[in-house]
Amino acid sequence: MEPIETDRLVLRAFRRDDAADLLAYLREPGASCFLSLRLADMEEAEAEAEKRSADGEHIAVCLKATGRLIGDLFAVAESDTFSVGWNFNPDFGGHGYALEAARALFRHLFEKGGARRLYAYVEDHNAPSQRLCERLGMRKEGLFVEFVSFTSDDAGNPIYENTMQYAVLRREWKPEAASA
Repeated sequence: MEPIETDRLVLRAFRRDDAADLLAYLREPGASCFLSLRLADMEEAEAEAEKRSADGEHIAVCLKATGRLIGDLFAVAESDTFSVGWNFNPDFGGHGYALEAARALFRHLFEKGGARRLYAYVEDHNAPSQRLCERLGMRKEGLFVEFVSFTSDDAGNPIYENTMQYAVLRREWKPEAASA
């Protein structure tokens, strides 16, 4: 992908040299939906960064001033619909980076990517991602009760989570509202 620049960020394709920064937030993923992406060491991080550099679905989010990777976005195409999501290093939380990055991605997908509809899945206990969806102008479409399991209990039984789906159509999206 061609890099996308915002005031403070650069969204670009992953590179192998992103491995250390990727390991920083995937060693202990904060959201349960990313537990399957847990990385144990630098070797795994290098392999994951290499994989992401070739897939076109994962987008590195870097600070413009330093080039440091602080998180990632994904956009998985399903014809004119995209499944979108985000995962950021918690050390960089509270500065509006996720909103700034996701807003730029949405603009790109709607204006250049041919998107008609974007949707995101969010666990019902992930309040920060729910707020981000709402700030991006997405509406809650539904709640899937015991939708998916990312972990198991001590006896090996799956622990199912409730998951919400948020979405926005191109005709509903207001880029200026997403900046508030």
